[in-house]
Amino acid sequence: MEAFEYSALPARVIFGFGTLPRVTDELIALGRKRAFVLSDPHHAAGGAARLMHTLDKLGVHLSTDAVMHTPLDVTERVLARLVACDADCLISLGGGSTIGLGKALALRTDLPQIALPTTYAGSEATPVLGETDRGQKSTIRSMKVLPEVIIYDVELTLGLPPGLSLVSGINAIAHAVEALYAREANPVISNLAEQGIAALGRALPRIVSDPANRDARSDALFGAWACGSCLGAVGMSLHHKLCHVLGGSFGLPHAETHTVILPHAAAYNAGAAPAALDRVARALGAHEAARALFDLAAVNGAPTSLRQIGMLQSDLDKAADAALQSAYWNPRPIERDPIRALLDDAYHGRRPS
Repeated sequence: MEAFEYSALPARVIFGFGTLPRVTDELIALGRKRAFVLSDPHHAAGGAARLMHTLDKLGVHLSTDAVMHTPLDVTERVLARLVACDADCLISLGGGSTIGLGKALALRTDLPQIALPTTYAGSEATPVLGETDRGQKSTIRSMKVLPEVIIYDVELTLGLPPGLSLVSGINAIAHAVEALYAREANPVISNLAEQGIAALGRALPRIVSDPANRDARSDALFGAWACGSCLGAVGMSLHHKLCHVLGGSFGLPHAETHTVILPHAAAYNAGAAPAALDRVARALGAHEAARALFDLAAVNGAPTSLRQIGMLQSDLDKAADAALQSAYWNPRPIERDPIRALLDDAYHGRRPS
């Protein structure tokens, strides 16, 4: 065993079926009684309505304003309502967009958060916030944005469409893949990363073929927590940088962008981090990581090219240039021509060779 450093994140996790009603007890345990609830239009009449009913008088307002990439103008608009309500806690029910908005508000108010994830994004398990302002996405790491309590209710994910489940789950896998070759990698997180990848790798095809499979849904949600915890504990590299550039600057959908880019980022780093990518392959029951990640998407019907999700070929040079801005660590040096080639492969949806 080599020397390592590891800092555990102080979050309370509740996992199971039918756990949503426990939100009231958790709110009271935090010493709070005026919850500002965040969600999105998709969940307004379903999970968010159930949550407000459960909270009763403890829920002072429901906002369904959350949108992709956490734009600054939305955060400021919702912040004004939050202040007007004199709320003392934030509760976020939804996917990464909703939880991102909750984090942005927590950063500005230092209010405690309770998160109820409905997708496999894993953002709820991290002290990381990505925000977009005038087409530029920036990321910060702060304990102020880490939710104090995460309530995983598998029943909230049963209605997640198979296609969205697939790209959301591969988005989560990306967190664990990069954790395995992160500069701060350690045996605790590496074991959790491999476990999370394996859980999602076996769950996602079953969800695509049988969306109501409760065991598969449970595996996937656990995998999302495991992979999100990896993202929260160590730094990220090329894959996440590229996805932030493509999402923030070109408006591409978040989970789909991660799905398309991940196999190519893995291929880019395979020679520089062979042991890490071998663990990815092992978790997926495959011989080679990059192709296994590509096939997980392709065989189950997820997009495999940037062209499919709205990227213009004329923007690839601009994206390659943006990827070289702001120095960041990666196991293989970041060079303009190889990055441009990676983006070309991703644009055309070529299977890594």
